[in-house]
Amino acid sequence: MKMENCQAINQVYKCCKVGVIGAGAAGLATAKELIHEGHKVTMFEQSMQVGGLWVYDPKVDSDLLGVEPHRKRVHSSVYASLRTNLPREVMSFIDFPFLTQQGRDERRYPSHKEVLLYLEDFAKEFDLLHVIQFGTSVEHVELVTMDSTGEKQWKVVTTRKIDGIVDEVKEELFDVMVVCSGHYFEPKIANIPGIFIVPILFFKLKFYAKICGLKSNLSQL
Repeated sequence: MKMENCQAINQVYKCCKVGVIGAGAAGLATAKELIHEGHKVTMFEQSMQVGGLWVYDPKVDSDLLGVEPHRKRVHSSVYASLRTNLPREVMSFIDFPFLTQQGRDERRYPSHKEVLLYLEDFAKEFDLLHVIQFGTSVEHVELVTMDSTGEKQWKVVTTRKIDGIVDEVKEELFDVMVVCSGHYFEPKIANIPGIFIVPILFFKLKFYAKICGLKSNLSQL
């Protein structure tokens, strides 16, 4: 049953102020269900569009190993020729089928562009765009105890950037925080003797953007 009025059924359910980090597939699905249950949702997305890792960007991090903490970061993990390794029927949300559309990629294993379009369609269909704060990075999340009530809430510090320049730093309190930012951003480098002897061959798979770029690097050996 959809909760049309939180106050009317507050005896059974608590309507929460919920923050969702990330507007990729997980974040969008989470926000949609939370809103359906009557909660007040705010989403934080560091880029300027939905889609998360399905947003293609030909640029790569300035450090291909991904270990330099002050490197120039590129969030995208999709390479130019990527297609799904699952059929669209398996990838779709249960209440929003991943149907073929005329004039778009109608293959059963479509390209990353088609997956991104599907996620954009999902966000529009369930009216999620208005709860997303684009260009906003979550800098700090901390569980704090409120002095007046003794209740615990999440203190969230965010920064909003316009054209790469910080425009606003904001602090908010939430009842619940949901992290949907994925787990492929920071690398885990194995400690193997000699692994850096030929460093040009060792880089994060997420930085494979184009085959021609890889061939160019190999030709330098």
